[in-house]
Amino acid sequence: MVDSGVPLDNITYSTLITAARRCRQFAKAVEWFERMYSPPSGVLPDEVTYSAVLDVYAQLRMKEEVLALFDRARGSGWKPDHVAFAVLAKMFGEAGDYDGIQFVFKEMREVGIKPNIFVYNALLEALGKTGKPGLARNLFEEMAAEGVEPNARTLTAVAKIYGRARWGRDALQLWDQMRDKKIPADSILCNTLLSMCADVGLVAEAEQLFEEMKDPDLTDVPQPDKWSYTAMINIYGSIKDADRALQLFVEMLQSGIEANIMSYTIVIQCLGKANRIRDAVEVLEAGLERGLKPDDRLCGCLLSVVALSSGEETELVLGCLEKFNGNLVKLIRMLGDDQVGADELKEQLKAVLNAAETEVRRPYCNCLIDICQNHGLPARRPRELFRLAQGYGLYSKLHIRKDDEWLLDLRSLSVGAAKTAFDDWMVALSERAAQGQTLPQSFNVFTGSSTHKFAQGLASAFAAHLKEAAAPFRPSESQVGSFVSSRDELVPWLQTSSPSSPGCFSICWH
Repeated sequence: MVDSGVPLDNITYSTLITAARRCRQFAKAVEWFERMYSPPSGVLPDEVTYSAVLDVYAQLRMKEEVLALFDRARGSGWKPDHVAFAVLAKMFGEAGDYDGIQFVFKEMREVGIKPNIFVYNALLEALGKTGKPGLARNLFEEMAAEGVEPNARTLTAVAKIYGRARWGRDALQLWDQMRDKKIPADSILCNTLLSMCADVGLVAEAEQLFEEMKDPDLTDVPQPDKWSYTAMINIYGSIKDADRALQLFVEMLQSGIEANIMSYTIVIQCLGKANRIRDAVEVLEAGLERGLKPDDRLCGCLLSVVALSSGEETELVLGCLEKFNGNLVKLIRMLGDDQVGADELKEQLKAVLNAAETEVRRPYCNCLIDICQNHGLPARRPRELFRLAQGYGLYSKLHIRKDDEWLLDLRSLSVGAAKTAFDDWMVALSERAAQGQTLPQSFNVFTGSSTHKFAQGLASAFAAHLKEAAAPFRPSESQVGSFVSSRDELVPWLQTSSPSSPGCFSICWH
């Protein structure tokens, strides 16, 4: 057309831009859009072009260009359609921009357009990503009130939101709504629902759905895949039903479904918590024979199993771990050797952490501290590890200081690491008091209180630690999972504590 001198009109440019967008050649789409404006063309875009280019800019994460084009188009009299608003909602959601989502709502009201299923889905997914479950629930209810029927994508988005928020009651209502309306479910929806059930502890509902998925006579639900089995294994792991978790894992393999690394990790963790260490080792060894390639999360799982094991079983786990992470096993051996100094330990820990993904570094240190405490390693090791991890920024933001209150936030720590962090804090406060430095009026230790039905809370274990140390902290009357003390109570106790005193606190004075 260009060579023949045929002028390109709006339809031609829109077609080229849309084709490039659908082929995910976003640079080409932008090139044609810019050419559209340039002389001698001077062709003005229409509604289709604006929507397509907005999506292209959003895909390229060019947020400023999206907003500039939207404002320019609105100034020229363009009325955005559902596609344009869905694009904006998705972009703001992926950016976690709640103000941007509010902007979408405002613009839709101004142009007098009601959301359709595609806009609702985009908005729900966006609100889920911005951590606004309450607003997402309100939007879902508004959608029902407007008579817009949810589809599988809608329910998938809402199920993820309710699962993350641990909203068991809302999850049950969503479940009933799906059953009543007989909404066809795809694999993504079913697996999301199973994961939601795992999050909020709906065991019976998950079992019902899973059995339906396995029923060949039911055509409105898909057959279970590896993610379905993994979700169910996770549920049985949550309720400490190691027999059922292992049985389902074996059933998956016998069905010809290759287990993913997450399935292996969950089963091994479940068996470890049930003190079935040898079974956990057998599962791991069988996986290695089948070509399993352990990742950092599986290594962290094995560290937790080491912390729970003893004697010969500990050596069995370490023997497996050594096959693919020798540095980690070397570090554990060094922790048990009283002759190893702090500098050697620091170098080895640094090597282990540098080789690990960022998100597993703190869990690694948590487990290593648990191993030190559970296996009776040299008494100084937990605090040495804790201090080294602090130096690497892995235990930052534990301490919050206000004018009249100091708080220690232990929610992201294991039991052993939480005890060590608390004991280390007490040592620091004792030194401060001995030097006559100012202390606040009150102290607060926050362990959190999980809303997960089957969660293993830290509060009870920490309460036992406080009792053993005879520390003057008591449960807060206003906040579950908090333990409080006053300066008048704590300072005398710090002054009378000593290395020879009984209780867990004394180990940190060595």
